[in-house]
Amino acid sequence: MNSKGNFIFTSESVTEGHPDKLCDQIADAILDEILSKDPKARVAVEALITNGVIFIAGEVTTNVYVEIPDIARKVIKDVGYTDARYGFHWETSGVSTAIHAQSSDIARGVDSYKEKEGKVVEENLETLGAGDQGLMFGFACDETKELMPLPIVLAHNLAKRLAEVRKKNIIKGLRPDGKSQITIAYKNGKPHSIVTVLIAAQHDENVKSEKLKKEIIEKVIKKVVPAKLLDAKTNYYVNTTGRFVTGGPQADTGLTGRKIIVDTYGGYARHGGGAFSGKDPTKVDRSAQYMARYVAKNIVAAGLATKCEVQVAYAIGRPEPMNVLINTYGTGKISDEELAKIVTKTFDLRPGMIIKHLGLRRPLYRQVAAYGHFGRPDIDLPWEKTDMVSELKKHTKIS
Repeated sequence: MNSKGNFIFTSESVTEGHPDKLCDQIADAILDEILSKDPKARVAVEALITNGVIFIAGEVTTNVYVEIPDIARKVIKDVGYTDARYGFHWETSGVSTAIHAQSSDIARGVDSYKEKEGKVVEENLETLGAGDQGLMFGFACDETKELMPLPIVLAHNLAKRLAEVRKKNIIKGLRPDGKSQITIAYKNGKPHSIVTVLIAAQHDENVKSEKLKKEIIEKVIKKVVPAKLLDAKTNYYVNTTGRFVTGGPQADTGLTGRKIIVDTYGGYARHGGGAFSGKDPTKVDRSAQYMARYVAKNIVAAGLATKCEVQVAYAIGRPEPMNVLINTYGTGKISDEELAKIVTKTFDLRPGMIIKHLGLRRPLYRQVAAYGHFGRPDIDLPWEKTDMVSELKKHTKIS
């Protein structure tokens, strides 16, 4: 980026049929099923998927039973691996599980209960400890109505459209795996034009590459990308090797938590390294990142900055965050230091209170396991609300 804010930036997304995303969806579907029966369950599950087999492992502490192989198979069926020609089939692939209880060493730091006459009567969310140490980032900017960076918004919308034209048979011969990538030129810090759009679309043997490219451009790209951002210099690439028949778990091993940049801001903001999927909300990798996004989005929605990054950090077993840092990249109406003080007064960043405020102990999670956890106007997500705008303005005395 030069001093005038002129630069070129790229983000990517993947379809729900991508092997890594299959694993994220399986992990979160298991989490949702457990939380629907036991909201206080402790869950940390991951999936690995490869040609003909699914491995599911992790730690679960609960008194309820869920049929994990059935959950995994349903996800794979819903996504579209229903044809043996795809090299992976929801009904015939093997499922292997290795699940055990959460470590008692972790539990003793996280759990906190009110007791009466020696009996547990109520969980004390105010003193619930963080489920792990680590640093988490949240981000928002005014580039889009979702208050997200434009590259990742368009990349997700392209991937969603690619899945839609497959499922509705708008483009014939597509298979579930796919990726999108978009490169945008910025001028004076604002999106100016699309440099490149790249689509990888898995397809049947008999699909002609030139025909597919034309259909992808007309029925996917131009249906998603605003026409004002496209010009004669925009480059379109579809299946750059010329063929994408073998894909999905037949071609690539998938793993939960390997698409953390796709899940968040497309590389436009920093990331602490923790993945989301398969983790209950006592894991601050999940809940604190949601809260950090909630804080950043409310700051931008309140007009206190046009761009805002929030960092929080935790120690395992301790409720209070180790650090809260605000960076408005020079766009803030007050100093970042003063804004950080206001944030700690306005938002309760203790894990238990995040869980309570955002209502995170419910089956919310499979729906965000593909196409991003943030900037989702198609889903009613608690961390995407801007209901703290007036409270922030009250503290800052800015109308």
